[in-house]
Amino acid sequence: MASNEKLIGRRDVDDLEAILAVTNTDVDEAVHTVADNAEAIFTWDYEKGARPGLNKLYEKAKGAQWNAQTDLPWDTEVDLEKNAEIQRLQYAELEQDLSGTPLEKFSEQDMIQLSIESDNWTLSQFMHGEQGALICTAKIVESVPWIDAKYYAATQVMDEARHVEVFAKYLDEKLRGHYPINAHLKMLLDDIINDSRWDMTYLGMQVMVEGLALAAFGFMQQMTPDPLLRQMLRYVMSDEARHVAFGVLSLKEYYAGLTDAELRERQEFAFEAAVRMRDRFLQQEVWERMGIDPRPVVTSMLAIPPKENMFQQLLFSKIVPNCKKLGLLDASGGWLRRRFEELGVIQFEDWQDTGEEYESLQATG
Repeated sequence: MASNEKLIGRRDVDDLEAILAVTNTDVDEAVHTVADNAEAIFTWDYEKGARPGLNKLYEKAKGAQWNAQTDLPWDTEVDLEKNAEIQRLQYAELEQDLSGTPLEKFSEQDMIQLSIESDNWTLSQFMHGEQGALICTAKIVESVPWIDAKYYAATQVMDEARHVEVFAKYLDEKLRGHYPINAHLKMLLDDIINDSRWDMTYLGMQVMVEGLALAAFGFMQQMTPDPLLRQMLRYVMSDEARHVAFGVLSLKEYYAGLTDAELRERQEFAFEAAVRMRDRFLQQEVWERMGIDPRPVVTSMLAIPPKENMFQQLLFSKIVPNCKKLGLLDASGGWLRRRFEELGVIQFEDWQDTGEEYESLQATG
């Protein structure tokens, strides 16, 4: 049985010092290299439609392409201060308790600046994550053994390139540049790319990272007063729901043939990915840029019960139901179910999975 030390590098999931010790020491790095250990797989079986669900997604993807340069109103003026002030009032309605944290003494202008920095950081991590998805999907084209999956993944490569492009354009032209990649996200992306097994690329990127992104995009779209960003996120969300549906559909078939020991490895990987993404959302770089000691803020964030923590809900509202649909919650004696129970997030298991959400997005498209 793998220990927490082996999976995430620390015994206690909420070990504050261990979490904050993980930092990006290469913020000026322009090129980052990761060993990709996957085999390139050719298939001589060209029967299109052997997997009808994948073929259906492929046909939808071909007709759902959009142009990041011409399909969005880039001439829209973005007033950062005004938008942050409106957004600040919306966040205030969530009634988060700031007592005992440095934020308790923040002025209204401090809170507005924090909102601007938080949005910049969040969109920056979206951009970096989308490049991870671009690389991972190209790897899926290379390594998956089914022609229908190769066809669909090729359309996702184009989607991900467009997503990187659109977030970079928004950050550079409408905000004030971008933050470097968060160290926890970087570690996770490196692990996903480095793993030689093609299904781990699906699980790490298509299900875990993209599942979180889909939930986070939806939250930000509801909260932002910026019409350009709302429209941009709506386009991206439609793509992302299709991407996660692709991962779940592909893995459900493959996982049905795995042994308990093999499924246990996937469960451990899913748990590790979930913790790393939770750590990422603590956004320690924002607190540091604001001149705040991140320790009391992060401590208060970790102390919020999962049922009251909107960030925990963002993270697990898609991941838990998708893991259940894949059979990962109860495989191998229910190991992942117990870990999600310990994290206090098992209540999300019966929430809408991404396949259902994709259909609803298409219906309202």
